[in-house]
Amino acid sequence: MKNILVVRNDKIGDFMLAWPSFAMLKTSMPDCRITALVPSYTVALAKACPWIDEVVIDTGEHADKRTQSKLINTLKGAKFDASINLFSTTYNALLVWKAKVPYRLAPATKLAQIFYNKRIKQKRSQSAKPEFEYNLDLIRAFLNDQGVDIIEPRAPYFSFSLDALAKQKEKLSSTLELNKAKPWVYVHAGSGGSANNLTLEQYAELLRGIDASVEVILTAGPGEEEKAKELQQILGSAGTRSVVYDNNDGLVDFSCSLACANVFIAGSTGPLHIAAALDVPTVGFFPAKRSATPLRWKPLNSKGRHIAFCPPQAEDKASQDNMARIDMDKVVSELNPWAAQYLS
Repeated sequence: MKNILVVRNDKIGDFMLAWPSFAMLKTSMPDCRITALVPSYTVALAKACPWIDEVVIDTGEHADKRTQSKLINTLKGAKFDASINLFSTTYNALLVWKAKVPYRLAPATKLAQIFYNKRIKQKRSQSAKPEFEYNLDLIRAFLNDQGVDIIEPRAPYFSFSLDALAKQKEKLSSTLELNKAKPWVYVHAGSGGSANNLTLEQYAELLRGIDASVEVILTAGPGEEEKAKELQQILGSAGTRSVVYDNNDGLVDFSCSLACANVFIAGSTGPLHIAAALDVPTVGFFPAKRSATPLRWKPLNSKGRHIAFCPPQAEDKASQDNMARIDMDKVVSELNPWAAQYLS
């Protein structure tokens, strides 16, 4: 099977956690052609992925019937030998079934599984392992079916040339008036509507507690600009200088900027997972509920280059989601020794 469709058409962070899967599939089967089905907002990242040969834009389940029919015809016309749905919904299951893909692999979950002819039991709701490992289990199952030797992927999964990084750092230092001689700490206080994040006051407390002379860059995606500026004001009132980085030339340009960071700090968001794919040292803040824990949404950093924090364990869901329960004094005391190796 050489013509393979891989479906991961949800949020940016979820898509980044699929990069090891693309890497394993392509390196284990270098002659295969991999097409990724993704939403429009991850197309640029998909095109930047070195293990994806072609990208098809998913029009989404809320598109009109004519648009959905056109997508199905596109998939059908591609004559895929196999599809691997890393993310399974009834909509996704029907897409590959209607496209008449002969080999259709996905997790064995919900009623949607009846539209696949290859299913793997995973029980993701138990959150017993990281999301990217669940994805890799599907790829391993596919490769085993093909009798192919599996090549395990390694970080980093995303990278830029040294020349590109030097030019990007020069551009950022000029436009944001940053000192290139100091370490750069990026903070993303937005959540993108996904997992809960720290309050701005908690981020300010964290940044004031960093035991190093650093440049603080506050990143913001669409709709998050005011939050970044508010954090900048809170920091400024206590004498901590920071700059807001809310203007870029798209996700790949933004990713190149993240690659210039010495440390990246955020909640469980897309930017955190982009930074981790680049193997920038990351600090992540996660809820304590089982579906959103640091284990389930562990970023892609290589060993030792990620540190995670979450609220203390609690029985009630509200407490599990309450990020204000994270003790920032304790965070700072644990973070500084870990971060010293990257901020010295």
